[in-house]
Amino acid sequence: MDRLANTVRPYAWGSVTAIPELLGTEPTGEPQAELWMGAHPGAPSRITRPAPGTEGSVDAGTPEPQALSDVITADPETELGTAAVKKFGPRLPFLFKVLAAGAPLSLQVHPDLAQAQEGYADEERRRVPIGASDRNYKDANHKPELICALTEFNGLCGFRVPTESADFFDALGVGSLKPYADLLRAHPEEAALREVLTAILTADRAELAATVTATAHAAARLAADPATDPTEAAAYAACADLAHHFPGDPGVLAAILLNHVRLQPGEALFLGAGVPHAYLDGLGVEIMANSDNVLRCGLTPKHVDVPELLRVVRFEATDPGVLRPEAAPDGEELYDTPIDEFRLSRYVLAQDAAPAHLPDGAPQILLCTAGTPRAGDLPLTPGESVYVPAGEKTELSGPGTVFRATVVI
Repeated sequence: MDRLANTVRPYAWGSVTAIPELLGTEPTGEPQAELWMGAHPGAPSRITRPAPGTEGSVDAGTPEPQALSDVITADPETELGTAAVKKFGPRLPFLFKVLAAGAPLSLQVHPDLAQAQEGYADEERRRVPIGASDRNYKDANHKPELICALTEFNGLCGFRVPTESADFFDALGVGSLKPYADLLRAHPEEAALREVLTAILTADRAELAATVTATAHAAARLAADPATDPTEAAAYAACADLAHHFPGDPGVLAAILLNHVRLQPGEALFLGAGVPHAYLDGLGVEIMANSDNVLRCGLTPKHVDVPELLRVVRFEATDPGVLRPEAAPDGEELYDTPIDEFRLSRYVLAQDAAPAHLPDGAPQILLCTAGTPRAGDLPLTPGESVYVPAGEKTELSGPGTVFRATVVI
């Protein structure tokens, strides 16, 4: 078992205070958006492990930190287990994060595996540089993800029923929104959603800016009106806030088509392929398949490839499907998802409870989010994490909360 040294990514939308508060460190004054745990080449965790055969030797010296990705590459079957290597290849197939949104992230969607493979191959054939700003596919993998709230967490997830979005547009009382409401009511679900999203994203941006501004003013007024239903008031407030952060952005109107979701601590959302979504604010634990493939719909100054986006989006109204942990053996609480590349669970450990014995057939990362638990002989404090190779037995004891990230084999 190895304690992890992890990288904090300073994206502009990150909270200045949330990750420092979790870690018990002083804020730097700069955004701290994501704490990465795992072996992603962009920012692999580092471990300090004695060289084989020198454990306990007085002459071993101080071992040098190593990237977890290098350790796994050197001996994937020992680190990941034979079954995981056979199923996923010689790499850790997930990336584990603490995500701290102080401002909204871009409205986005991820491809399924076949779309990612096709898109990546096409851009490789066309020799689009991997770092080009207009490149869509950085790799040939899909990017399903799960976000679990540590604080109250707001987001947008999946399309609302078209008539509900039409009612939302109408309630705003902005004349230039009426054509969108009419389209949403005039066609079957898939066609209605496709037509309206296409119309918003292909409209003249300068002309649309006035509509976005008027929408923001109307949304702020309705959010503040005591007569507004509280659920709708939250959605209006989110709309106004998006326009504040992204003035004139078409994504403000596209966001009206989506479900507004407010997670309480311990609740989670699973985001599969083709589902448009955006995180708005809050602190959470996130796990995803190892991929950088993102197609943006708006709320961003970055590249928006409308034709490719429309190919990938699934135009269907969905219930966001808020997940709550389900009891599993030995005190584990599982967030059940249809993905094998990752499996997320948590342990809420009482001071005097019997230790929880963890399965040992696959690689795992353990993250403390509260209290002072122990992983084997290692004490943990909030924000600290450990990597447990396949085949290594360990147990958790309290008091505290520990999230467990692993794979399904």
